[in-house]
Amino acid sequence: MLARDEDILRAAEEWRAKGRRVALATVVETWGSAPRPVGSNLVIDDEGNFLGSVSGGCVEGAVVTEALDVIESGKPKTLEFGVADETAWKVGLSCGGTMRVYVEKVE
Repeated sequence: MLARDEDILRAAEEWRAKGRRVALATVVETWGSAPRPVGSNLVIDDEGNFLGSVSGGCVEGAVVTEALDVIESGKPKTLEFGVADETAWKVGLSCGGTMRVYVEKVE
C-alpha cells in the first residue's frame, strides 16, 4: 500500500524533529505512460530510509541515491527518466514514458 501524502509529509517533519537530514522527491512532469502521477512524493533520510513512491519500481533506487547527494550538498536537482535513456531498462522505466522528479533538501 502506498503512503498518503499526509503520511509522507508527517514523516519528513518527524524525521527532521529527530535530527535526521531529509530530502523530498516530487514527480513534477510525466509524458506518455508513467508509473506515478504528477505530485507523487518520496521522502528520504540521510541513512537511505524512505517512504512514499515516485515510480513503484527501480527508479526509486536511483532517486534515493540522488537524494543522498542533495542532502549532502543542499543543492536541489531535477532528474529525468525515460525510455530514450540508455538506463531506462536498468531503472525500470521501460513502459514508454518519461518522468521528471524534483529532489530538494527539507530544512
